[in-house]
Amino acid sequence: MKTRHLGIDWLLVFFIMPVLLAGLVTMKSFTEATPYFSHQLMWIGISFVAFYILSFIDFRFLKRTEILVTIFGFFSFLLVLLFIFGHTSNGAQSWFSVGGFSFQPSDMMKLVVILMLAKYFSRRHVEIDNFKHIFISGLYAFIPFILVFFQPDFGSAIIILFIWIGMTLVSGISRKYFLLVLGAGLIALTFLWFFVFQTYQKDRIINFVNPMSNIRGSGYNVYQSTIAVGSGQIMGKGVGFGTQSRLKFLPEYQTDFIFAAFVEEWGFVGAMLLFLLFGLILWRILHIALLGATNFEILYGVGLSIYFMSHFIVNIGMNIGIMPVTGITLPFMSYGGSHLLTEFVGLGILMGMNRYSRVAHRDDMKNEFLGI
Repeated sequence: MKTRHLGIDWLLVFFIMPVLLAGLVTMKSFTEATPYFSHQLMWIGISFVAFYILSFIDFRFLKRTEILVTIFGFFSFLLVLLFIFGHTSNGAQSWFSVGGFSFQPSDMMKLVVILMLAKYFSRRHVEIDNFKHIFISGLYAFIPFILVFFQPDFGSAIIILFIWIGMTLVSGISRKYFLLVLGAGLIALTFLWFFVFQTYQKDRIINFVNPMSNIRGSGYNVYQSTIAVGSGQIMGKGVGFGTQSRLKFLPEYQTDFIFAAFVEEWGFVGAMLLFLLFGLILWRILHIALLGATNFEILYGVGLSIYFMSHFIVNIGMNIGIMPVTGITLPFMSYGGSHLLTEFVGLGILMGMNRYSRVAHRDDMKNEFLGI
């Protein structure tokens, strides 16, 4: 097959830049006395360097089972080590902290899960309508899911689950088998609720699912976030004039609730522009994915779009009070080097795959993807 050197999709970079800028402006508005702005600027620079370097690598070597299994085993081992050497932050033992540098292995593990599932499903697209593939692919997601869940980092565990569900559905697996698995899971959860969970455990789950039920306790952050979003109205209060953030009513406004802080300043119009930019980013990722050289590259790109979409939906949902607070960051906007580097590494791998992508008719790509 003839290859072409497409490399970096600069239109994708063009759509990402305003989102990065929106995060920086929001941090600068309320954190003049803190290093958030300068640190984030540094991490953006490091992430772009990683993105650029990875865009020149031929990632066809990742199709080799022994290499992917080794990478999967390495990051699984890191997740196990967290229980011994991990640093606890916000109640979760999810970080390795060395000096002033912190690293969250679960972020990179999400990319590894995408690669593992892309490899597995790409080799079995012809016989994909088989129940065993749900079970085996589920194991690849279940191992990191359990290790992350018991840190406890519920947010990252949920993203891993969403990645598996999304990639399982697009791989062509029978919806009948998939619904059967989901039904079994719901039955198991119902049994645990009525016969296993203690009262205090039920209370924790209720507070997790519906934090607004306790606005003086677990629901305080969400309550303040919804106030900030609503107070922005149509045009916003203006940069630096968001009272919820300025007066410190809104906690974690540089990370988990940066969307609420942004919307308070920019209003409904700013929120719609942000939604448009994220939609364009997802469009470019899927466009590049569908030009993939093989099913592996296509499925990786689709999995990466599911990763970004899951982060976006969960973060926005918890900012407006319709989803549990899970500590999930908003891509390219929230403060933090670990998640930002992971996002650009994921995109850098996609750019590397883009260098040997193909020009094919849409029907041909669809037929190969579905195994027709």
